[in-house]
Amino acid sequence: MSSFLLCLSFAATAQAPANARVLTAQPPPERAVYGNYLGEPGIPPEMLTSGFLTAHPDIRWRREGAYSYNRKEYELALDQFTRAARYADKPSQAMIAEMYWKGLGVPQDRELAYAWMDLAAERMYPNFVIKRERYWALLDAGQRRNAIERGQQLLAEYGDDAAKPRLAKVLRQAKRETTGSHAGFVGGGLRITPMTGPLAGTGMTIAPEKYYAAEFWDPQAYFVAQDAEWGSTRHGQVDVGELENVPATEEATPDPEATPEP
Repeated sequence: MSSFLLCLSFAATAQAPANARVLTAQPPPERAVYGNYLGEPGIPPEMLTSGFLTAHPDIRWRREGAYSYNRKEYELALDQFTRAARYADKPSQAMIAEMYWKGLGVPQDRELAYAWMDLAAERMYPNFVIKRERYWALLDAGQRRNAIERGQQLLAEYGDDAAKPRLAKVLRQAKRETTGSHAGFVGGGLRITPMTGPLAGTGMTIAPEKYYAAEFWDPQAYFVAQDAEWGSTRHGQVDVGELENVPATEEATPDPEATPEP
């Protein structure tokens, strides 16, 4: 299945010591498709209502950015990916990096592209780490110094230390407002009927305990679930080693693809 998120099929083979963990590019996370509605990794499609997406601005703005990108509305897509990036969305940060690297909707700026991809690789998701190292290999010494310096401001605004608490606040507030309880209590045999999203009008209902499961609303559990979907290595030191030699002129990587929503 194609995915809008960095189909990283580039030939970046790591040459690392025998005791190092070598990262390899991973296939895109599996996404369910209903008609022309593209799902989200690890989230049942019936849950992707407008209310759920409003409460998860990382997913909402990433999806908006993907649709705009697919329509080649690059300036709008960059704004939407940046909104998602403020809520700790690593795939959106990687997309911003790609746009600066290629000059899509913005003047080409490979130093800034590296800084964004460095942020995207903060949780050691393999594809983003490999892509970051390929960027690094294509920068000269001066560009590398500038990229590191320019990345400090981005880290302060969009790094996990700042962005995760921002999303955590939204998740907690949204759950309290939706359940009508400060404790987030749901029960009584009620069922939730999606009025928006891919399964609206199909008669599908959702058990509240499924809709309000911790991995969707508790910040700590939510980030653990996201790591599982996007391939975080989670433990240990990762050394991707030296990248193999590449031509002076980089081959163009395929543009990300998205299945648009009506």
